Amino acid sequence: MFDQKELTREIESYLIANQETIYRLAYSYVKHPEDALDVVQESIIKAISSVNTLRDSQGMKSWVYRIVVNTALDFLRKQKRLVVVDSETISTYIDEPAAGYEEGSDLDLASALEKLPPAERGRIILRYYEDLKIEEVALVLQENVNTTKSRLYATLKKLRVQMEEPMEEIKHG
Repeated sequence: MFDQKELTREIESYLIANQETIYRLAYSYVKHPEDALDVVQESIIKAISSVNTLRDSQGMKSWVYRIVVNTALDFLRKQKRLVVVDSETISTYIDEPAAGYEEGSDLDLASALEKLPPAERGRIILRYYEDLKIEEVALVLQENVNTTKSRLYATLKKLRVQMEEPMEEIKHG
């Protein structure tokens, strides 16, 4: 068990080591660099001031992600902005082509992701771009694991349909 000072140091080290990932996560929600920095800054303050809510350092990643996601969603509610993920944002998440990669498929994916509501898009980003386990996504989003699974698979099905639509248009066009 950590004492509060030691846990605070652990959190600070984690935040510094993962600052780019945390920024990308915030940016994926708010879509403006300055706003993302504001969300990150507010998230850091929240994390440090609520260190007593973290039970152990094992769950730190999902705990920090939950703070960032909630802070970003609060920010969006206050700003009442429409959040759209553009292809530039998606390309920052795509490090290298996956097996079966087709030229242009990242643009199809970006386009399909743009059409998703923020909650669904966030679920996809957390699971596949931030590489969180489903249990961690559930923790971040404060959902039941089964709820997260069913919503994730429903969103994947929706993405698949959206990505197949342009192919159908090409075949029949």
